Amino acid sequence: MRRFIIRRLMLALPVLLLVVLLTFLLVHSAPGSPFASEKNLSPETLAALQAEYGLDKPLPTQLYMYVNNLAHGYLGRSIHFSDWSVNEIIANALPVSMRLGAFALLFAILAGVPLGAVAALRRNTLIDHSAMAVAVAGISIPSFVIASLLILLFSFTLKWLPSAGWGNIENMILPALTLSAPFIAYISRITRGTLIEVLSEDYIRTARAKGVSEKSVLFHHALRNGLTPLISFLGPASAGILTGSVVVEKVFAVPGLGIHFVHSALHRDYFLAVGCALIYGFILLMFNLLSDILYVIADPRISHDSKQ
Repeated sequence: MRRFIIRRLMLALPVLLLVVLLTFLLVHSAPGSPFASEKNLSPETLAALQAEYGLDKPLPTQLYMYVNNLAHGYLGRSIHFSDWSVNEIIANALPVSMRLGAFALLFAILAGVPLGAVAALRRNTLIDHSAMAVAVAGISIPSFVIASLLILLFSFTLKWLPSAGWGNIENMILPALTLSAPFIAYISRITRGTLIEVLSEDYIRTARAKGVSEKSVLFHHALRNGLTPLISFLGPASAGILTGSVVVEKVFAVPGLGIHFVHSALHRDYFLAVGCALIYGFILLMFNLLSDILYVIADPRISHDSKQ
């Protein structure tokens, strides 16, 4: 296991460097200027701003300077938020997205697994069709529509929860529900399909023939072997859900990292865009690694060598 983890961590470094290189080149090749929103800038002022951020130098020199700063843990200074470094922006925004994402992931697992399990146990019944209809709705309906419906119901009609803001657990419930909706759908469908296959295995029929209760068959036999595909899905899914959703953060006024990522693209904030992409890439790689480790733990038949 140790060799496997070390190997994956060593492979992660060149991948992250590639992410930095591609993002850096893409944001610099995009049309427009980070100072285009500034009006009535004299040529002297524009030249001074470009020199301040090193944008007056050739692109290879800018890339070398950025990688050199990155090696020292410095992600540069934001062009749009000039009083903040990228490190400070990420340090303030990422924990917000992570908290919201963790809450949404908990909702997705607690709702998706039971929904899929019930659908598998009641296959081709009204319960099964109803559960899968809910799953399809969660995938099909856009996040902003789900957010609007939840605000209309729980904030304006029932007046149970705030419609926007951040700071306490009540503010987290509606955005977490919205963010978790498509993941509940995916998890329930994966759980249903896997359990249907597992429940037809010989060892399940043997357990039932021995008089084992249906509850024990499900929890002690089927779920443990049937959730390994779900673990593979949760790796990249967790990375996506934990880094937040731009739409959800915008609708509910959540000060997360997703909004900064959009602003960096709209305002050509080169350093912030590369910094956000680097963080997203790092989180994705780490959760994929965690998913592979849990996959091996959940199914001992898989050797560590096969995962390398």
